[in-house]
Amino acid sequence: MLPTETPSDQHPDLDLYPTEELVGAFTADQVHAANVVHAAAAALARAVDAAVPRLAAGGRLIYAGAGTSGRLGLLDSVELFPTFGWPKARALALIAGGKPALFEAVEGAEDDRAQGAADLRALAPTAQDVVIALAASGATPYALGVLEAAQAAGALTIGIANNPDAPVTRAAAVGITLATGSETISGSTRLKAGTAQKIALNTLSSSIMVRLHKVYGNLMVDVLPTNAKLYRRALALTVRASGADEAAARAVLEQCNYHVKTAIVALRLKSDVAAARAALDRAAGSVRQALGEAKK
Repeated sequence: MLPTETPSDQHPDLDLYPTEELVGAFTADQVHAANVVHAAAAALARAVDAAVPRLAAGGRLIYAGAGTSGRLGLLDSVELFPTFGWPKARALALIAGGKPALFEAVEGAEDDRAQGAADLRALAPTAQDVVIALAASGATPYALGVLEAAQAAGALTIGIANNPDAPVTRAAAVGITLATGSETISGSTRLKAGTAQKIALNTLSSSIMVRLHKVYGNLMVDVLPTNAKLYRRALALTVRASGADEAAARAVLEQCNYHVKTAIVALRLKSDVAAARAALDRAAGSVRQALGEAKK
């Protein structure tokens, strides 16, 4: 049996545990999942460095998986727009069984390798795209079909699996193994395998966005305000990064449609919004470079 499917020898009497011990068994496994991702940092860094040039050239992030893995990919994709201003059309997600599989299991969908390839081809992949295939087992036919079509198009392929030496990681240009082992509830890979995938995706996409100048210092300066909370956050970020008071920061934000980067540069350089935009354009969106700050 695969490690992710093998019954845990640590909790054979799980159903007899007192509640506090039961909860502790699950939380301990979540800590283990985080440690597993940390151990894969070098592979994640290789994936970031390989992805950034293609995305900087106009490529898309395309996530693919079945079941929990597919839903986690979709979650990561939809959060990139409000957090980093990443265009919705450049963060796509495929899940075996299509949209119905977001809400309930679609039996047999994950076993259709040809459909995985067809779904990816329907997106007209190019050599600038970055395709991330996720599979806890590492052998899901749908994910392998996606990788096959992505490679045929010349896209960068990243494979993430929770078992060592898995077909998904072997087939990808960059393989990331998150060896979480057996689950507290045998075979339920929505548990620590899913947690490890979520942490890995957070790490991967956030690191990519930092490299694409979506962050200044540790501030999310490409946030797109879509509600009252985010408008307040945009104001707070501008105040913090520029040193201006709230009234001055709000005035400039209103002039640039609440684009935090532009407001920061305008306030720091004491320029108008148009000049700040031009400086950012020349700096490929880097606030630090637009301000003439040296890299550390």
